[in-house]
Amino acid sequence: METSAVSTTGEERDEERIPLLSSSSPTTTTPSGASDDEIRPWQPSEPQLATASPPPDTRQAKSPRLISLDVFRGLTVALMILVDDAGGAFPSINHAPWFGVTLADYVMPSFLFIIGVSIALVFKKIPNKSSATKKVIIRTIKLFVLGLIIQGGFFHGHNNLTYGVDMDRIRLFGVLQRIAIGYFLAAISEIWLVRNVPVDSATSFVRKYYIQWTVAAVITMFYIGLLLGLYVPDWEFQVQSKSTNLQTNSTILVQCGVRGSMDPPCNAVGLVDRIVLGQNHLYMHPVYRRTKECSVNSPDYGPLPSGAPTWCLAPFDPEGLLSTLMSAVTCFVGVYFGHIIIYCKGHPERMLLWAVSSLVLVILAFAVQLFGMPFSKPLYTVSYMFLTAGVSGFALASIYFMVDIIKFSAPLVIFQWMGMNALIVFILAASEVFPIFLQGFYWRSPSNNLVSLTEAVLQKICNSKSWGTLAFVLLEVLFWGLAAGVLHIKGIYYKL
Repeated sequence: METSAVSTTGEERDEERIPLLSSSSPTTTTPSGASDDEIRPWQPSEPQLATASPPPDTRQAKSPRLISLDVFRGLTVALMILVDDAGGAFPSINHAPWFGVTLADYVMPSFLFIIGVSIALVFKKIPNKSSATKKVIIRTIKLFVLGLIIQGGFFHGHNNLTYGVDMDRIRLFGVLQRIAIGYFLAAISEIWLVRNVPVDSATSFVRKYYIQWTVAAVITMFYIGLLLGLYVPDWEFQVQSKSTNLQTNSTILVQCGVRGSMDPPCNAVGLVDRIVLGQNHLYMHPVYRRTKECSVNSPDYGPLPSGAPTWCLAPFDPEGLLSTLMSAVTCFVGVYFGHIIIYCKGHPERMLLWAVSSLVLVILAFAVQLFGMPFSKPLYTVSYMFLTAGVSGFALASIYFMVDIIKFSAPLVIFQWMGMNALIVFILAASEVFPIFLQGFYWRSPSNNLVSLTEAVLQKICNSKSWGTLAFVLLEVLFWGLAAGVLHIKGIYYKL
């Protein structure tokens, strides 16, 4: 999701930015309006004519977009479409059933990491903190409400032409709601908790941001304390079943009575959601239904095996309250990587600090795992946060090297377009709003629609259901990349 620059005016002024790893003095603004601590968009160089210096422009120059970040954002959106739509055909790339990490499990952390980097660049200078805070609050509310509409249960998915949601059972949290909360916490900390200290060394860099880092550490310790310290008692849930024309509710008991468990039925993350949000407002098809205990087709969904535990049908929200609070720390990590862009002038310094920081995060991830906290996206464990944040850091460094250093950007332009309109692509494609709309136009039978027929044709051509689905998804990614390119050419960018 893209955060736009805060265009407010006020009497407050940021201190002059000094490179963290360079002894040179601060550079002045270039004629194009971009300062040297920004990464300029890739464009052919033009000869400069010797002319008299123009009078200073009192208007605030618009910062250029960070192309690496657009490409990274677009790749993440494309990856989300791939794993969501092809994950059923290739369960190995779908989300891990509970413990472990697969390709799909890097999508959400990448979004949060990118948001953090954007926050650091957008709020590099804040003329008016109150006005900036107001903008952050408004954008947070918009994201949260949009998430309720898209993922609250109003749309019923592929091959289901009905819509509508029982407000007593609307899902309260989802992807956009998680992004909204992470964005809010990181942005507010960037506005209010950064000290007004000139940065001319590593020590002054720490002095400037240590309060912000402390907040991230407190969130992490709070999460660990609740995850390991909360007592989870036995609990019940209801399952709706149909016999003939009657619908009945059966009450099922889940036996827990434990503390510090990270297994699906008895963890503190689920306990907090059941108490605060209520069972009716949680996700009703949790990923642990693909575990060996709950599916004969594991790691894919399937019928319950004989002797399946009672909790297999229980609700659980992978974007619940406690896990969302922990996921916000990924935004803070992204903010730190964005600060490196601001204070390190040269490519080598940025690449070095990003690489070292990412390596430290990955090492911490495996260290925390060795101490008994496994990788788990549904719980958003600390080890999972460290691992995915470190991988996101390596991904940013790699894309930055290709796009901004060696100028290998032409083959990635389709992802740049998608990244510049990530929100609209997420809504229409990744959230399946556009495919559901197309499926509403059919010939005689609902199954005879453009989406289903195109996928069926590709499966016939590939002589394989799985590979045909993959071909269809790749075609879908190409379609949305080109659509985003058309919007870019017309200068249309959708953001909240």
